[in-house]
Amino acid sequence: MDRTATIAGIGTALPPSAVQAELWTGFFARHYTGARRGLAERIFANSGVRTRQAAVSPLLEDVSDWSTERRMRRYQVEAVPLGKEAVDRALTDAGIAAADLGLFAVCSCTGYATPGLDILLARDMGMSPNVQRLFVGHMGCYAALPGLGTVADFVVARGRPALLLCAELTSLHIQPAGARTDIQQIVSHALFSDAAAAVVLTGGTDRPGYAVSEVAAVTDTTTADHMTWEVTDLGFRMGLSNRVPHVLSMHIRKLVDDLLDRHGLTIAQVDGWAVHPGGPKILDVVQAELGLPAEALATSREVLSAYGNCSSPTVLLALDALRRRPRPPRTVVMLAFGPGLTLYAALLGAAGPTLAA
Repeated sequence: MDRTATIAGIGTALPPSAVQAELWTGFFARHYTGARRGLAERIFANSGVRTRQAAVSPLLEDVSDWSTERRMRRYQVEAVPLGKEAVDRALTDAGIAAADLGLFAVCSCTGYATPGLDILLARDMGMSPNVQRLFVGHMGCYAALPGLGTVADFVVARGRPALLLCAELTSLHIQPAGARTDIQQIVSHALFSDAAAAVVLTGGTDRPGYAVSEVAAVTDTTTADHMTWEVTDLGFRMGLSNRVPHVLSMHIRKLVDDLLDRHGLTIAQVDGWAVHPGGPKILDVVQAELGLPAEALATSREVLSAYGNCSSPTVLLALDALRRRPRPPRTVVMLAFGPGLTLYAALLGAAGPTLAA
């Protein structure tokens, strides 16, 4: 049995884009008033975000006073076509028919309903009635990597293709003005964005793509309150401690060194870094602790600038950008971080006649 799973196709889908400066002047400048307005303006300006996407744009529609029920109903309306577009592109990229999938996994922390995205998309896209489904919720920004590990294990164990979809609509969770105007909420409003990204995994290494060598994690439960995503009567509310970068700095180097050491590699031998751009300070910490040159994280910073922090799909957007380089990297480390505080890492190696050349 071939004990390798390869990312053979990637598909992304993005809602309409808006310029960060226009989001500030057109909505958030009125959202924050008094002493907090100047602070909020500085946070927006220094967020590292130039443009970002919103399925429900605050420039057109203010959802900040909507009930959670109303937001969840809108989630289903917007997420289904967005997820369908990403899945269709990933299947086309991999040359795989939807009916051939053995597992369809979905990660999302911004909306819940039953029947969910996994059921509706499996039905609408012609997946087999026997396809196995998995829905992973509320893991947050790092969900793509445990999702990737799960579908890779399925491919190896069952010998059938699998697909992972990460879809997030953070635009549905803008909080009311005055209800929570602390710095954590301002940062959340300045960074987060909407996107969907899907990956198809197949067995073996004969297809061009990236073989999944290993997925690893470390969780510091003593800092569990540093990053939260609370369900309230007015949507989901983000909590972000300013100590998150410090916690990452304590664990990131050992996680990466141990992962690479198990495969006989060093940081210097990694030529591709797909790092979840939670914000500029997160990327600064990763670069400093791993001793990386500025160009190593250029792609991740470009993703933050162009797309914002899209939660779980973001690290897959970075991987997609890496593979589209004129000379794609041969060895890739993916890193993502989220509630727990949890750090996830994945090691990928070039496969197939094109990427491996």
